[in-house]
Amino acid sequence: MSDIIRRDPRAEWIARNRLHPLHASLQPVLNSWLGPNGLLRKNPHAVGFIGPNGIKRIDRSGAQQLGAGKRASQAIVEQLPLHVVTEPAFYICVVPDLPGGRLSSHDRDLFGLARQLAGSSGAVLAVVFGEHKETSFELAGVDRLLQLTDVQYQGYAPQQQVAALAALEQQVQPRHWLLPDSRSGGGELGRRLAAKLGERPATRVWQVADNQCIGRAGAGREDLLRPLARVILAAVECAEPVSDTRHEVLPLQLAVSLLSAPARIQDLGAVAVDPAAIAMAEAEFILSGGNGVQDWDLFHRAAVALGATEGASRVAVDDGFMPRDRQVGASGIWVTARVYLAVGISGAIQHLQGIGACDKVLAINLDPSCDMVKRADLAVIGDGAAILQALIERIAAHREGAVRDAA
Repeated sequence: MSDIIRRDPRAEWIARNRLHPLHASLQPVLNSWLGPNGLLRKNPHAVGFIGPNGIKRIDRSGAQQLGAGKRASQAIVEQLPLHVVTEPAFYICVVPDLPGGRLSSHDRDLFGLARQLAGSSGAVLAVVFGEHKETSFELAGVDRLLQLTDVQYQGYAPQQQVAALAALEQQVQPRHWLLPDSRSGGGELGRRLAAKLGERPATRVWQVADNQCIGRAGAGREDLLRPLARVILAAVECAEPVSDTRHEVLPLQLAVSLLSAPARIQDLGAVAVDPAAIAMAEAEFILSGGNGVQDWDLFHRAAVALGATEGASRVAVDDGFMPRDRQVGASGIWVTARVYLAVGISGAIQHLQGIGACDKVLAINLDPSCDMVKRADLAVIGDGAAILQALIERIAAHREGAVRDAA
């Protein structure tokens, strides 16, 4: 097994948040401390564990300490109260984007808003088209899950998806429909659904309170206040994600079978795009280099192998290694990538502000105490050049294996 220590950002956040109900369970137990007289005091109850025979055992191999992070993460899930809605008084239907088959931060904000609207008597129903890779619906606030895996819903199929949502409208008659107002599909699908239902949607909503919703207008310079609509297209950070409850995620089925009608829109698949031609603000995968990068030719080869858009810190741009339009940060470009891989970047406050909206941040750095490593969801401590070279070799081997399997 790997001896790399894995971090749990959520457990660390709960340990810092004194108002969270699980804060006390994640506080370290002191084994020893200095007393008021300068004598070292030891806590005999803090060491060891209770064995199967009820006898206290002390494990001196270090296995308890290495597995502490994993056990803490499991303890969080087990200790969170389970929210059960046996007979929902009404439904709040949410259609997440699920980019890459997983919930994005925008989707989690949307479920947080749905939980506010559902209260204690309503149920949040998530509608998922196609296969997905998400395993934490229970922690996102989902009470019921409807997954439509038929071929007709795969890819870009707004006509078939709207027909399925219209059938669900007749079946459960939800109080509200919530979709992300995004370019990943939720914005278009929500407007099509509103036209199908004859509803006027509330778009770019960033706050809901007192049966009213506030949305952005005037190119984001003004707020538009209107009564709470049935179809809500919510913006990023419309609500706090669910963090203090677990949910059942019971499966739900459509009561009627939909006949496959001839589609007027044909999905020809994704168009291959050169990552170097993608604007930084729209890139989904960014490989960013900083002052710690010594071999920039290797950095460019790694970006090509990974299919990532190149970015850089201000230091790298000032030194002339990258153009100015590739600078990431508050003094450069604010990015919203799904994956942001930082190589040799210490993490100045301006840079961390520019990547605040990224879903997953990975860091490769020699300094384990730098701010970028603290911000990262996954950090690798080591030489950046060696790690990038290893990535290139692994990717090449993986592609050769895929070609052999296909042949």
